[in-house]
Amino acid sequence: MFGPHLILEAYGCSKKKLGDLTLISEILDAYPAKLNMTKIMPPYVFRYSGAVPDDWGVSGVVLIAESHISIHTFPDKEFVTLDIFSCKDFDVDAAVEYFNSFFEPTSFDKQLLLRGREFPRSEARAGQIVERERLKVASAAG
Repeated sequence: MFGPHLILEAYGCSKKKLGDLTLISEILDAYPAKLNMTKIMPPYVFRYSGAVPDDWGVSGVVLIAESHISIHTFPDKEFVTLDIFSCKDFDVDAAVEYFNSFFEPTSFDKQLLLRGREFPRSEARAGQIVERERLKVASAAG
């Protein structure tokens, strides 16, 4: 497996916190260290406005050596999303608790995807996968 991908959706959050560009930036700046991951750039955070007036919010991402962490807020809808994708295992419950400690949602939904189930961790394994695919193509063609 390549790694876990946490998808968190939180409802009933503070409009003030969800609209706070500085807070979102601070969360993204500190989050990698809390997960024992390696930040490779400062967070990129910006305000946006959608075609629908109440779709405005704050979005941000921080790239980590292990992949990325992103946050998207919708203050007027009291809604925020979080994605953490990593090639390294991490404590999902601790990540959810850390995130929820800032936004204090009234409820949240959590999904965990295990990505790259056949991701090769070695050249030998990669060679086996490629050879297996070649055999499939050859038997389908002949």
